[in-house]
Amino acid sequence: MSGRYLEDMVVGETRQLGSRSLSEDEIIAFALKFDPQPFHIDREAAARSHFGGIVASGWHSAATMMRVVVDRAMADGPGGFIGSPGFEDLRWLKAVRPGDTLNVTTTIAEVIPSTTKPDRGVVRTRSEVTNQHGEMVLTMNGKGMCLRRPGTA
Repeated sequence: MSGRYLEDMVVGETRQLGSRSLSEDEIIAFALKFDPQPFHIDREAAARSHFGGIVASGWHSAATMMRVVVDRAMADGPGGFIGSPGFEDLRWLKAVRPGDTLNVTTTIAEVIPSTTKPDRGVVRTRSEVTNQHGEMVLTMNGKGMCLRRPGTA
């Protein structure tokens, strides 16, 4: 949403932001560095686990969602997005497996102009990530700080 300003945000607007696929090699490499649990990094151990095979770390799924969001923001061009004060209610709902394609959709839930900094506000969003079968794999409620259009503050 980088190319957009607070005034451009409409509660209820839903945007398909893009998608990204994960290979087994990517899943293992991410997990070796950040979340080296056996069902993320060891094919044999993963096969014996309750997952029945290699699965992506939930953090890898969340990082992939973020990559799709940033890629879309860069494509939208310069604008008002200036960072995030955080997120709430991150949920991993279904395992992400090698070859899965993650599709990211974001809905604007609330637009809150700042009462102390009139040049900005906060946009609350609901992000949903589905796999190629339309199954929900991740949900998250986020907050983004967004500038107002120059000259309107």
